[in-house]
Amino acid sequence: MSKTAEIVIGAAGGAVASELLKAVIKEAKKVLSFTSVLTTLASTMKEVHPIIEQIESRQDPEELKTLIDTIDKAGAVVLECSRVKRWDVISKSIYTRKIEKINRKFLSFCQIQVQLFLLRNQGLIEHTVEDLTNSVQALELLIAQAPPVFRRDLCSVRKLDLVPVGLDWPLMKLRKKLLYDSVDSLLVSAPPGCGKTTLVTQLCHDQEIKGKFTHVFFNVVSSTPNFRVIVQNLLQHNGYPPHTFDNDSQATFALEKLLQELIEDGPVLLVLDDVWSGAEFSLLKKFRIKLPGYKILVTSRFDLPRFGSSHRLEPLEGEHAKSLLIQWASRPYNASPAYGFPIVIEVVGSSLKGQPLHIWKGQVESWSQESSTILDNPDSTVLDRLQPSFNALKSNLKECFLDMGLFLEDQKIRASVIIDIWMELYGKGNTSSHVVYMKYLDDLASQHLLKLIPLGRNEHEDGYYNELLVTQHDLLRELSIHKSELETILERKRLNLEIHEDDYPLMDHPVKARLLSISTGDSFTSSWVKMDCPNVEALLLNLSSSNYALPDFIATMKKLKVLVIINHGHDLAKLTNLSCLSSLPNLKRIRLEKVSITLLDILQLQRGSLKKLSLVMCRFGEVSHDSKEIDVSKTLLSLQEIDIDYCYDLDELPYWISEVVSLKTLSITNCNKLSKLPEAIGNLSKLEVLRLSSCINLSELPETTERLSNLQFLDISHCLGLRKLPLEIGKLQKLKKMSMRDCYRCELPDSVNNLENLTVKCDEGTVFLWERFKPKMKNLTITEEETEHNLNLLLLSCE
Repeated sequence: MSKTAEIVIGAAGGAVASELLKAVIKEAKKVLSFTSVLTTLASTMKEVHPIIEQIESRQDPEELKTLIDTIDKAGAVVLECSRVKRWDVISKSIYTRKIEKINRKFLSFCQIQVQLFLLRNQGLIEHTVEDLTNSVQALELLIAQAPPVFRRDLCSVRKLDLVPVGLDWPLMKLRKKLLYDSVDSLLVSAPPGCGKTTLVTQLCHDQEIKGKFTHVFFNVVSSTPNFRVIVQNLLQHNGYPPHTFDNDSQATFALEKLLQELIEDGPVLLVLDDVWSGAEFSLLKKFRIKLPGYKILVTSRFDLPRFGSSHRLEPLEGEHAKSLLIQWASRPYNASPAYGFPIVIEVVGSSLKGQPLHIWKGQVESWSQESSTILDNPDSTVLDRLQPSFNALKSNLKECFLDMGLFLEDQKIRASVIIDIWMELYGKGNTSSHVVYMKYLDDLASQHLLKLIPLGRNEHEDGYYNELLVTQHDLLRELSIHKSELETILERKRLNLEIHEDDYPLMDHPVKARLLSISTGDSFTSSWVKMDCPNVEALLLNLSSSNYALPDFIATMKKLKVLVIINHGHDLAKLTNLSCLSSLPNLKRIRLEKVSITLLDILQLQRGSLKKLSLVMCRFGEVSHDSKEIDVSKTLLSLQEIDIDYCYDLDELPYWISEVVSLKTLSITNCNKLSKLPEAIGNLSKLEVLRLSSCINLSELPETTERLSNLQFLDISHCLGLRKLPLEIGKLQKLKKMSMRDCYRCELPDSVNNLENLTVKCDEGTVFLWERFKPKMKNLTITEEETEHNLNLLLLSCE
């Protein structure tokens, strides 16, 4: 054991592994010569740290000996790295490989040992005889094998974009109430748009609250709450594997056991945001478990008189409203005091931001002449106050804003979903470009009518928008739905249908809408009624059940161009009756999220019109190669893009993908089991983009890659296991861009000298691979960028 470990052990008093790990993380961040790979290692160790602390408190220290040795070796390598000079390419290469090897040992620890420790820890929980049956069922669910975690911070408190205005006094009163010992539940109520969520978010970041509560969890509930999903998120957030509850009783039992375990470390605060009327009976009572050190904070636009203690938040008044308007508008010209709702002030203020001074003056004079402003007159509805911002939009942006009402409340939507719909509905022939519709999203975001949330580094190259999320305030979604509902039945372009259990809304006439959104709950049995939808061009199905049969009436939607199926349940949904898609002559885009299908199902659709296929977080089971009887070049003759993202069980591609000769873009990202590509991939002579980022087990590209004569962009970033590129990659004369961050193990063949006008995006760990070729390569541009480590890589490896 090294000197570093001995010092840590002496100081830690028993908590050897966790303290040693913290010391190594601290040192790793200081070494500048290996910023990229050590940042990756430090992030991995930081993610493992809370799990190790939990294990350490309950295990025999001897059982962590292997882990301690690994951490000790990591510390020794970090110290050695600190002595390596930046110009010493050979030593950097050697130590880079050592760091990568240690990182894999940590991943292996997560993959095997953590699961064993967690199972044993669960066995330490004592149960009464009466609880025995439920306990066994609940614990079996906790340890069941399931898909990997994609986001660990499922219940984290979000960050605040700006310093809140006018909430100091409400915050002080709310803090005082919450810290009062006799209060175990507290309600914050106010009309929509008053800033309830902002207030409780600021409260969760308050130092007194953070000092009082060891654990703070934040969950959005909305109008369609799902108790089991919230409990599943809490369990998964705290390190338990994903699982399914058969009933609410099992979820209640698991919640109570989780809270008991957490309270051993300190008090727990659970925030349930945006709870609707009636939920105090169906939902909140299930969370009101009497435990010392456990409190619930609820926000609602309703009073919920039977819930408990309450705090009513009023709209901003006077100078506070004025200050917030100035903050959003960034031009404090004679802004008069007002009374208003923060969401309205944000939207109205942002519409004035950057406008010429005469526009500001005209608006202020208009407010003065009316003896009121859009921010006052509390008797008018909030939607009325938002109406002018909608009216100010150009006609094309109005249509796009109204489309946002098709998505579920509080949903984080991938930008690629929205852009796919807009390209097909509003694009004109071959001139339609994804850049145009990305600008529409930017324009709406600039008016604060929606928000864009990037996931890590993402340049949105070549139309790839899977790592950009779109969210919208509930009130703005309500505005879009309200505007759509003002149209007559015969003129309505958009229709939202919510099916509770198997209870359908009355449908006594054909659906005339172009865009149809159908949402079903987890108890829906796929017992569809007959519907007539002759004009639907975009169909969005929001589901939550574990088994889901597509409705037969889809086969009658002859104008359907875009089909989006998104599963919002905690487990993957088994999708059946895909054959109803086989008779749709205009279906161009299919997107499936979090469902279980086979890739042969897609091939058997024989959709000659299909242009893009997107499969996100899907399970395929064993890949079938039984496609010899189907001529892929004829059945999928128009398919230009395949996007496979976070499909965790995909270890190889089906052969038929290599026969889609029309394919221009192939994206296989975050598929950590994918180990190889088929040799036949060289048949894709029209392929322009090959994106393989974050496929960490991909060790090499087939030599036939050299036959992709039209390839222009190759993305192999974060392919940690990639060891070499094809020997004759230099034959790809049209290759102009490469991205290969975190590919420090990859060997470059001499043939890269033949590539001209190439731009390569690297990080510090990979830039040295290209430096030796720079004197011989014509117009080589190397862009070195700091790597943003994707923690999903660790989580995907711990399934």
